Amino acid sequence: MKRIIFITLCIASSQYIMAQEPPDALRYSWYTSNGTARQLAIGGAGGSLGGDISATFVNPAGLGFYKTGDFVLTPGFNSLKNKATYFGRTEKDNKTAFSFGTSGLVMGGPNNFHSNKSSAFALAVNRVADFNSNILYRGTNTQSSYSQKFLEEISNNNDHDGNSVAQNYPFGTSLAFNTYWIDTANGWSSGNKQFVSMSTPLLAGAGLLQEQRVTNKGGITELALAGAWNNNDKFYVGGTLGIPFLHYSRESVFTEADATSNPNNNFDFASITENLTTSGVGINLKLGMIYKPAEYVRLGLAFHSPTYFTLTDKYNASVTTNTEGYQGQWTQSSDLFTSGKDAQFKYTLFTPYRVIASGSYVFREIEDVRKQKGFLTADIEYINYKASSYKTDPNGDNSQTTKDYLKSLNKAIDNAYKGALNFRVGGELKFTTIMVRLGGAYYGNPYKNIAGENGHRFQLTGGLGYRDKGFFIDLAYGYTMGKDIHFPYRLQSAAFTGAVIKNTGGTALLTFGFKI
Repeated sequence: MKRIIFITLCIASSQYIMAQEPPDALRYSWYTSNGTARQLAIGGAGGSLGGDISATFVNPAGLGFYKTGDFVLTPGFNSLKNKATYFGRTEKDNKTAFSFGTSGLVMGGPNNFHSNKSSAFALAVNRVADFNSNILYRGTNTQSSYSQKFLEEISNNNDHDGNSVAQNYPFGTSLAFNTYWIDTANGWSSGNKQFVSMSTPLLAGAGLLQEQRVTNKGGITELALAGAWNNNDKFYVGGTLGIPFLHYSRESVFTEADATSNPNNNFDFASITENLTTSGVGINLKLGMIYKPAEYVRLGLAFHSPTYFTLTDKYNASVTTNTEGYQGQWTQSSDLFTSGKDAQFKYTLFTPYRVIASGSYVFREIEDVRKQKGFLTADIEYINYKASSYKTDPNGDNSQTTKDYLKSLNKAIDNAYKGALNFRVGGELKFTTIMVRLGGAYYGNPYKNIAGENGHRFQLTGGLGYRDKGFFIDLAYGYTMGKDIHFPYRLQSAAFTGAVIKNTGGTALLTFGFKI
């Protein structure tokens, strides 16, 4: 029963201008750590280490280690390769994009009234998440058709009128009906009680050749203002006010076609193209502390509040169907129903909170960092992915229909996801002006595994650093391996299958800066 409820709620109703699904909420919270090249090289672990501008986005108490100032720039480059397996067939696709890590300005100094106290402030920007990726998979499906999604929507709405189906579902079902991907069983008539798919009869034979292409672009860029306070080099506290800017675009093209060369079975192919653009701005708060119970030990604890996003979706769709001798080829787009413009929907999103506990061991911990010999550091991070929540925007559609839709979506998120632990570990060896760094990270599975979902990410990192006479430069590379799943569609009354996605990617960061 729980499985059926989840699947039902996951099917976004195309009768209204709403395109959110549980995977959208997960996208904005499940990503690997990104900072300076130093932080990447040690696996992203930085919750207790301090002394790096990337502490602004992990544990702002780490800024309290600054006694002077830094100006930092971090350009970067990302590449991602996806290998997708669908009904035993494997396809590959890749995406590359320029990016950047933590960049900005830190100013630190002693307190004028207390020599054993100091404070620091930072203004920084960071590419928190990168959404750039391509997904491609193909396979022969003898179990189900995408068109069954439209038939289920009609059934769920208890809609028996051909005129209603032709007009009231402008982002999917109406397009499929008007291009004859689905049709009435006994011809057009008002009040017809049965709708059928033109493609499902082929499942009993050779099946349907199905292909899914998804192009994802965009990311989250966060601007942050942070401050930290140091008490006697033993206790550090800090806070960050973050303003993330989100932009995401997706083009999804799904096609299913006759697996045979028979020109007389009333179905050649059907394709649905969906374009979604999401943009908006948010606000969050990060609080942290670091304590040194012994001179060489640092313990850290940080809390990241949920990010409150105000977002706007722009959405359009089109369907092309060729039913050969039955009705030939037809194309229809949603802009026919929306005065030639993209549909638009405003809403708010709360992302999950995060808690980070960390520890570091510093070899030869003394105030003069030039004489330190290295360190080991580790983070444990808990994220409650099911805590994501959609709400109506005060300036948008606040109808009861919209509230009910978002309420059902939030229930689907609760049923789909769970809390997970992430682990990051790294270390550095210092040889006078040269540093060598290694690290690794594991990002746990956020899925409850209701319909075969399972995902994780593992990252190996390394890098070099150089510091001398107030100038520093760091180079790092992170290699990421992961597993995820992607469903082209979900059904509540028939079997459906997702593609297993195995991804590998690389992130290269170069940080350079100088003391001020």
